[in-house]
Amino acid sequence: MALAKDYASVMSRKGEIMKKALGMDFSAFESGSIAFDYEKMMSSTGFSMEEVERVQGLTGVGNTPLFTLRNLTALARKCAKPGYGATICVKDEMTNPSGSFKARRAACAVAFAKAHGYKGVIAATSGNYGAAVASQAAMQGLKCIIVQEAYDSREVGQPEIIEKARACEAMGAEVVQITVGPELFYESLSLLEDTGFFNASLYSPFGIAGIETLGHEIALQCRAQFGRDPDMVVCTNAGGGMVTGTARGLRKAGAGHTQIVAASIDLTGLHMASDTQFNRKSCTTGHTGFGVPFANWPDRSDVPRSAARPLRYMDRYVTVTQGEVMCITELLANLEGLERGPAGNTSLAAAFCLAQELPEDQILVVSETEYTGAGKHVQPQLDFARENGIEVRFGKPGEEVPGVSVILPADPYQFQVRDLDLDKMRHSLIKTALKTYTATPTEADYEFLAQETNKSVDWVREQVAAIVPTL
Repeated sequence: MALAKDYASVMSRKGEIMKKALGMDFSAFESGSIAFDYEKMMSSTGFSMEEVERVQGLTGVGNTPLFTLRNLTALARKCAKPGYGATICVKDEMTNPSGSFKARRAACAVAFAKAHGYKGVIAATSGNYGAAVASQAAMQGLKCIIVQEAYDSREVGQPEIIEKARACEAMGAEVVQITVGPELFYESLSLLEDTGFFNASLYSPFGIAGIETLGHEIALQCRAQFGRDPDMVVCTNAGGGMVTGTARGLRKAGAGHTQIVAASIDLTGLHMASDTQFNRKSCTTGHTGFGVPFANWPDRSDVPRSAARPLRYMDRYVTVTQGEVMCITELLANLEGLERGPAGNTSLAAAFCLAQELPEDQILVVSETEYTGAGKHVQPQLDFARENGIEVRFGKPGEEVPGVSVILPADPYQFQVRDLDLDKMRHSLIKTALKTYTATPTEADYEFLAQETNKSVDWVREQVAAIVPTL
């Protein structure tokens, strides 16, 4: 008897579908309350750091170079007060087979799928992860389907997303493109059920374990080049995987004092699931539309419990503007001879400012670059913005209004970062946890929430006491 495929019926079976598609029973990590065993879930992959390195090495993933950006460092020092301007380095993840750090995630997920007899893999993503999964699936001889949220209701797609679809198809994947809205999760669930393929989720433990090698390499390469650990690592933040995996890898390398800074493009006021606002953003990844809600509540993803839990690891969370990212993209190409895509340049735009806050003898590492292509370049993005009624001009970045304007800095002195309130985000996470799991918090829950928020148990108790009367 055929199963009903309407939206409500498919969504009602999501637990069963996910269990089969992930080869993992997430209930084994649950406590029955707010807490779950995060480290047990992470270790359930069976991938030690050494095994991840071996798996990634088989397909040419990892061991990417660490460059010193000498000219951008010199410019940052020119803009900073005397004696300030840390050395800016960048991990050139574009040299991975699919052109981004997402190859690290995909290598682990696809290797697990191959080893456990899955005939294919499915990933729901409009970003670089699609190309990464397609690349790894091709190497492993598996079929691949990428589900992309690509269009508004006019069937107009953004240049960057269309470029990523081209990359996926070039490596043999079938790309299913849909319009913005709740059908993304439904479509991926339905395909997983129909095909029996593996869910190569961005948010599974396999994906985060794959990124840990990135942080590990950063620590080892800094020691080799500078004789010390980096003082700060800046990670572009969307769903939280880059921050989580990089920080965990740094810790496993013993670099426990390195400051972890997350950076996102400020798209305040734009709703990512809005049909009318979907094409009013000029950068499709690494923005607050994903970064803030996924930090506030990681378990909104396509797995029962997300392995990307960025508030555990962030020391600071800053934003930059679309115009600043586009400008630093041009500066990177013109001053350093490195033509790279916008995702990694989000953290580079932030790093250019943050370096000016640090003394000259300190080391700041930007955790990634990504490949670029026809749809990712600055000019197609700005042309698309103009076509959608967005004002594009030079000026002060602080004047930019997401969905209304893209303001390119008229001078490098005008770059600036804006800090988000991490305690406010931690409070929001605790409030959501209390609303989601209605039982009175246990001692284990308090300990768990302290780990989730990177705060003390006493601080968590104060937040719970303030929240409970309002629920």
